[in-house]
Amino acid sequence: QVQLAESGGGLVHPGGSLRLSCVASGISLDYYCIGWFRQAPGKEREGISCFNPSDSSTDYLDSVKGRFTISRDNAKNTVYLQMNSLDPDDTAVYYCAARLGYCSLSYRFSQYDFWGQGTQVTVSS
Repeated sequence: QVQLAESGGGLVHPGGSLRLSCVASGISLDYYCIGWFRQAPGKEREGISCFNPSDSSTDYLDSVKGRFTISRDNAKNTVYLQMNSLDPDDTAVYYCAARLGYCSLSYRFSQYDFWGQGTQVTVSS
């Protein structure tokens, strides 16, 4: 059974940092791309970052470039999203998703093969 489990969300002040984790079980992230998505209240879900296992290439939404970093720990079969300089506009439920092979920010959430349940990130003073 495949599971993706996100963790690391919470309440943080503007300018603060959080690190989200996406732990995969039942699949090897050596073969699956991981994408991070978020959905704010009243807004559509958007892809914010992804990590390709074939060449370790990454992609970022413009609004998070320079603030967020995606990385992978092979031994733990886990992908992280380090989020710095958080802004209230970053408040959303964050999801990870896995797709066999390649992905980019042009791939929609529905084009992934497996999804996590989401973790809430709230940026507020």
